[in-house]
Amino acid sequence: MTGDVVLAKRLSLPLVGLILSVWLSGCVTTGMPPKQEIDLQKALQTHVQLGLRYLQDGSNREAARQHFNKALELGKKNPLAHHGLALLYQTDGEMAVAESHFKKALRYDSGFSMARTNYGVFLYQQERYEEALEQFERASQDLTYNRRSYALANYGRTAVKLGKVEEAEQAYTRALALDADLPQALLELAELKFNAGDYPQAKHYLDRYSAENRQIPQSLWLGIRIEKIFGNRDKERSYALALKNLYPYSAETLKYQKMMANDG
Repeated sequence: MTGDVVLAKRLSLPLVGLILSVWLSGCVTTGMPPKQEIDLQKALQTHVQLGLRYLQDGSNREAARQHFNKALELGKKNPLAHHGLALLYQTDGEMAVAESHFKKALRYDSGFSMARTNYGVFLYQQERYEEALEQFERASQDLTYNRRSYALANYGRTAVKLGKVEEAEQAYTRALALDADLPQALLELAELKFNAGDYPQAKHYLDRYSAENRQIPQSLWLGIRIEKIFGNRDKERSYALALKNLYPYSAETLKYQKMMANDG
């Protein structure tokens, strides 16, 4: 598969990198807020930004923790700080603590769609697919969310896990309508079309994926099977050679070797 569900800026987290995109917006007030309030909000946002920076580059997670906690000292209900701590504790493997911060982030801002998407990834990684699907669905319904395509792609991946293939295909198609080059949606649609026996469409989506993205075991293995169907031996061998050379110990390489043994 294409790794895992996706979010939005790469972090050094297990499985696929979590993708983080956070908006640091101040409080909305009427009139001019007092200078003390402005300074407090600015300090809080600075701590959140620094925490995210340390978390993103992986250079000093303890410094990230300190900045997020300092932000909460300035505003204990700040959803961005709770979201940052959720990602941090998820990285540390402290899943119960991470989930509590995800829930607080959403409790204090139910419209925080990036946190909802990341919480969905958290649930997906624990194989809590029904719960994850709900989070991705709610995030994808937010028309102001600039990463709706990721939420939809995540919805598709989760729907496949639940056997909801038609819903998955619709979600991937909607994701591509928002972002025509979204790698996960292209590759997963190619896989779905292949499994449904629609080989021309499977090749169409795989070719679109391959034009702009690095080949991974899933894409190479799918390419082998598609070209085998069409009898294109040269292209099949090319995919197979890349799979064996680039990913000799992958599960897909084992599948290819088993296929060749059965054909022999």
